[in-house]
Amino acid sequence: MATMNDVARVAGVSTSTVSYVLSGKRSISPDTRSQVLAAIEKLGYSPHAGARALASNKSNVLGLVVPLPDDVNVSVVMQFVAAVVTTARTFEQDVLLLTQDEAGGIERVLSQSIVDGLVMMDIEAKDPRVPLLAKFRKPAVLIGVPDDAHGISCVDFDFSAASKVSVRHLVELGHTKIALIGSPKASLDRHATYADRVLKGFDEASAESGVEFASRACESTPEALLDTLKELLNGPSAATGLIVHNESLMPILRDTLAGLGLQVPQDVSVVAIAPTDVAMASTAPWTAVSIPAQDIGRAAVEMVMERMDSEKPAEIRLIVPSLVPRTSTARLA
Repeated sequence: MATMNDVARVAGVSTSTVSYVLSGKRSISPDTRSQVLAAIEKLGYSPHAGARALASNKSNVLGLVVPLPDDVNVSVVMQFVAAVVTTARTFEQDVLLLTQDEAGGIERVLSQSIVDGLVMMDIEAKDPRVPLLAKFRKPAVLIGVPDDAHGISCVDFDFSAASKVSVRHLVELGHTKIALIGSPKASLDRHATYADRVLKGFDEASAESGVEFASRACESTPEALLDTLKELLNGPSAATGLIVHNESLMPILRDTLAGLGLQVPQDVSVVAIAPTDVAMASTAPWTAVSIPAQDIGRAAVEMVMERMDSEKPAEIRLIVPSLVPRTSTARLA
């Protein structure tokens, strides 16, 4: 079986020149390149992937940091993971999945050059992993926008705008008392950026619209949902418009409301901030602002790859939300 040394001998060049032709790491003259390619064809040389990686000083592996705290919806997270993995394959990149939330795993893979770039999910407002990631100066993208990105590029859904679109839709339908059922308390306590931004957008849009409004964190259990609905939908300040940003609650929401004697949309209009499949997985699909996990995951990989071969400056890219009205919202009678 031919080796790289054999190719170099037949082509009359150094082994390093053969390596540069294969990796594209350095510019090689057309004549020399032709000599090397002719020798490769003559000998039937097939470079080993590992050898190519060593020659180019690249692993062809992207790291994907996906901590899985108890307060996240794993099925939704996996939509982002699938998008990253499938997009990475189009760039001939493998993906190394890191699920621990400690910084040690990130430091290990970066310091040992196990990965060429990194995508990091579940970003918190003051995320301790971000300055560590910035220290290594590897191509990296955050899915989420912290208070200080330390010069790292970010991509995310505009969760604040998603809340504002939802509030305005309900206000246009005549609702003057609006409530938000948000993420579990743990998400808000650790200031997961998506939870913070949904709440911020809801508060701002409701105040600007002059409506009565209330918000509650809610655990992803039937008991917690029932208690929260009783609190928000009873009494003189009972909401007639409801926004839900908690994917785990959507499959049980309609039946729980029915158990309280409330019909959708006759008694309460509901807007979901959730992936499309969650909004549609109901006998009567929800009016929804869809979270585009596929688009976000794809953009994150594309942004990392752009930064591997260039000095492209950091950017923050927010995907603009759009609301699709369905039968779960109606004009207030």
